[in-house]
Amino acid sequence: MAKDTITQLLEKVASGKVSVKDARTALEDAALTEEQMDAAINHGVFNLAESGTVVSASLAPSGSSALTIFFFGWGIFWSLYWFGTMLYGLLNGSAWDQQLLSYHLAMGTSTLIMMGIVYMKWVLPNTIIVKHSQNKYVPEHQKDWREYNW
Repeated sequence: MAKDTITQLLEKVASGKVSVKDARTALEDAALTEEQMDAAINHGVFNLAESGTVVSASLAPSGSSALTIFFFGWGIFWSLYWFGTMLYGLLNGSAWDQQLLSYHLAMGTSTLIMMGIVYMKWVLPNTIIVKHSQNKYVPEHQKDWREYNW
């Protein structure tokens, strides 16, 4: 997707190639009417995209950061611990009551849910492929029986 001038200018400011003061000076004479501003905001939101278009909602964060890898290692360790101790309590037949077993099950499930949230937020790509379904046409079937008049 082609980037407009303002997006390129903002990226240069973010990378440090252009100072904020220089960017403000460059945008001093820019003026938009209210209709142009609404059209710019609503562009792409209310316009239908063509079938097969790849839309990127935002820049997807990297899933290979050290914090994400550490969190998954932490999550795997604790989920193995909670489910392992729950299985030990089930199979041992000792004085483990249902409350303690359900606590271990809840902690293991909560750990898996947190891992799923982190995976969806920081690992999965943030792109959408637009697909439109075709209009359905169901033809009328021919009658394969005889109608008898009484």
